[in-house]
Amino acid sequence: MTPLILGLPKGSLQEATFAMMRKAGFNLTVGSRSYIPTCDDPDLKCRLLRPQEIPRYVELGLLDSGITGYDWIYENNADVHEVCEMCYSKATSRPVRWVIAVPNDSPIQTVQDLNGKRISSEAVGLTRRYLEANGVKAEVEFSWGATEVKAPELVDAIVDLTETGSSLRANNLRILATILESTTRLIANKKAWEDPDKRAKLEQIAMLMTGALQAESRVLLKMNVPADKLYSVVGLLPALHTPTVNALNSEGWHAVESVVEEAKVRDLVPLLRAAGAEGIIELPLNKIIF
Repeated sequence: MTPLILGLPKGSLQEATFAMMRKAGFNLTVGSRSYIPTCDDPDLKCRLLRPQEIPRYVELGLLDSGITGYDWIYENNADVHEVCEMCYSKATSRPVRWVIAVPNDSPIQTVQDLNGKRISSEAVGLTRRYLEANGVKAEVEFSWGATEVKAPELVDAIVDLTETGSSLRANNLRILATILESTTRLIANKKAWEDPDKRAKLEQIAMLMTGALQAESRVLLKMNVPADKLYSVVGLLPALHTPTVNALNSEGWHAVESVVEEAKVRDLVPLLRAAGAEGIIELPLNKIIF
């Protein structure tokens, strides 16, 4: 098949995307000054681009597909096919937010108070659409970066991307309103999606990457359980369907295993031990394919 051309996000999302691709089974390498990563899959050619540009290039067919944020699809009003949503970002698995922020001591208390004010944002289209929907007329100017430091000396408010809010707090800003929540998406050019070979490749990438994401927050618990304690132990275990139970060579003992959320393990293991489970092992997972 003709290799699928995939746009990967350069910048804050790059490291997380490369790590997720590796977990999915696609090993990428790129030089510090290169924009063309190499991949061990001959059916995949990658290009490293700013996520802001990827939706437009995918829509135009210059890329077959790309990984970018929903916010940039919305900002570009790009006519693309969304293959899947992938909930990961720079630092967490939570959606990122575009917010309006003002200085802590600003008299501005509501969105309507922005009438006639000056606002700085990298996402000009997104900001203007939000203000228009709320009946607010304000001057929105494009920000080339360092948006947080522009208020209050240069602008009255900013619209910026936040994941944890720490940068806003560090710059003495408070959030006035959330404009948009965004997650990472795998998108495709509509003609490329209609190509059977490219569609199959995209579906493979989507399945493996979402499988890697599902495994991020789960582990496999394995344990040995005496027959008279089996009902009590199995009753404690969550699972994708039901726990796996197999008889051991030693009469009266069973091997039990289950996929559980990692956050629950610290509370679950003492309960399992008290219920009679022995030899409890916790194992990391690489992928979970539903």
